[in-house]
Parts: sequence; structure tokens; C-alpha cells
Amino acid sequence: MCKHILNAQVAIRSPCCKKWFDCAECHAEKEKHPLQQSMEMVFACKKCKKCFRKDVSDWDDSDEYCPHCDNHFVLEAKTPSLALNVEGEDVRVDSRMIKDERVKADERKTIWNIGDDAIDKLD
Repeated sequence: MCKHILNAQVAIRSPCCKKWFDCAECHAEKEKHPLQQSMEMVFACKKCKKCFRKDVSDWDDSDEYCPHCDNHFVLEAKTPSLALNVEGEDVRVDSRMIKDERVKADERKTIWNIGDDAIDKLD
């Protein structure tokens, strides 16, 4: 799992050390040597788990898709960003938690608390 590109669709095999990485930054963090560049790249699709080769010198629009499952792997990279979020829902959208929507119950009548309407009936 790459921490630099959140939506990585393929893993790339580095031609220098023959190891799999999700991006060039992952290779730079884990290996002590620079990434060797070549015109032929080997990819492993993360959707169908199959490997394929692409020639970078003859790149076409159809080369942006996995030849096995047609997964579009050339996407705009989503990188992680810092965010400060408040847990829970926004009070401005749903303020039911603030309002007291309970119905006030009628006061129970007892022999000690007969109310004003009973006094009028006695007279």
C-alpha cells in the first residue's frame, strides 16, 4: 500500500533491483540506489493481479488500460492531505440534537390536586 499515492492502480517493477513498488517515492524510501529508467516498464494490475509490459517510447491512449481487465490505471494521483475534522454531524444541517422536541405531559390529577375545573364543578 502506497502512502504517497492513494489511488494507485498498478505496481511497477523497478528495472534496477527487480522489486515491486507502487511509486518512485516508495522506491527512493526503501532502496539506497537511484531508480534506473528504462523504455520498457513492467506493471502488475491491482484489480486482476496480472502482470503486463508496456513500451514507454510508443505510448498510446489505449496503453492507459490493463490489457487483461481494462482497468484504467493512468489517473490523476490523489495524494494525502492534512485535514482537521470534527466528529459527528454538522449542527447547522441537523439541529435535532439541540432542540427539545418532547411533548409536555399533562399533570396527573389526584385527590390532593384536583385542579381548577373540579373546583368550579363543586360550586
